[in-house]
Amino acid sequence: MICDFHEYQKYSVDYLLNHPIAALFLDCGLGKTLIALTAIFDLTLDSFLVRKVLVIAPLRVARDTWPAEIEKWDHLKGLKYAVAVGTETQRKVALMNKAQVYIINRENVEWLISKSGIPFDFDMVVIDELSSFKSHRAKRFKSLMKVRPKVNRIVGLTGTPASNGLMDLWAEFRLLDLGQRLGRFIGRYREEYFLPDKRNQQIIFSYKPKPGAEEAIYKNISDITISMKSSEYLKLPDLVINEVEVKLSEKEMKIIETMKKDLIARVKDEEITATNAAALSNKLLQMANGAVYDDGGAVVKIHDKKLDVLEDLIEAANGKPVLVAYWFKHDLERILNRFPAEKLDSTSSIKRWNNGEIPVAVIHPASAGHGLNLQSGGSTLVWFGLTWSLELYQQTNARLWRQGQKNTVVIHHIITKGTIDEDVMRSLKRKDQTQTALIAAVKARIKNIDREVG
Repeated sequence: MICDFHEYQKYSVDYLLNHPIAALFLDCGLGKTLIALTAIFDLTLDSFLVRKVLVIAPLRVARDTWPAEIEKWDHLKGLKYAVAVGTETQRKVALMNKAQVYIINRENVEWLISKSGIPFDFDMVVIDELSSFKSHRAKRFKSLMKVRPKVNRIVGLTGTPASNGLMDLWAEFRLLDLGQRLGRFIGRYREEYFLPDKRNQQIIFSYKPKPGAEEAIYKNISDITISMKSSEYLKLPDLVINEVEVKLSEKEMKIIETMKKDLIARVKDEEITATNAAALSNKLLQMANGAVYDDGGAVVKIHDKKLDVLEDLIEAANGKPVLVAYWFKHDLERILNRFPAEKLDSTSSIKRWNNGEIPVAVIHPASAGHGLNLQSGGSTLVWFGLTWSLELYQQTNARLWRQGQKNTVVIHHIITKGTIDEDVMRSLKRKDQTQTALIAAVKARIKNIDREVG
């Protein structure tokens, strides 16, 4: 297929060719894989500045999306690739093949560098979803840092660079520029740009930027970073965001309030405990959804209010396919018991969804993320259970609200009133504001186009 490049795509390709270190904050649907591959083709087969490229991506994207893009476009013909996923033997065979591009899933980065026995001789690395390297404690981060000095060119691609706040940026840019812009140590970064926020005596739970820190961070990274938003360059369908409130009975609310205050609640004679804030948050989210795991792992039902609302929303869709996002396993079980729904967890189920053969589909945000196209199958998404992760939230929404969607996209959030659901929605909106400010600060300005990307 012949590619008719948009101006912003040409701009992005040139940016990668002229910046050995680059961070591209590209919104869903802007073609980041195509952009990166076009630059790789030039660097490996035209200018010969690069010999071997390692692409690190989420498993499904590594296995399916990158190979499909290479095969799809005429201008990439001649670019040889190998996909190093699967068993250890399969990965080793792929890595021993002669190619310009080697594609591996991020879970196997540590294996490649520390355990495979294969020399790391890549002179360019592309990290698809740079945000998955936001933790400096993760093994994949530590492993890649060991070999980072050997790499001459590196590209980070993501649409969610700071989904949990600006603290995420340190590890991402530490990988890119070896600490040149935001410092070599996370402690120094914290001291320079942040103040303690939520804390319990000596224990600090979160940090907030110092006055002027956001602008300073943006300025420091701006010379190697550009951002682009799909709404600026792609004709996206209309989007309707809806919050549907669920009101619990006094008895049901009392159970949740007891859990909050005492960290212990008795639900139908089953003891539920939460030993720390994270576990408590988990329990409260489950209870807002209508069921909770007890200490033995059994499911204790509290209410069916969200299921009732979901039934109303499915009926209101009037036969149009509905995609339901769930979080906990018992959410999935209760949904499947109530409705003739099907889980999207395989290539065949995704194909049947896109063919309009599944009226109600359920999907977990962690598996609905990057590179999955579901817009052909429907335009209605219902959040049955919420997630604290802005990245997973935005990526899941973008499965339907993207280029190629022919209908108005409606996203419903079922919110249990007076519960942690309301806190999660507020948190997602707040995180989105922080990330939006970051993206606006490093937006690309493209000549001959009246609009700015950002």
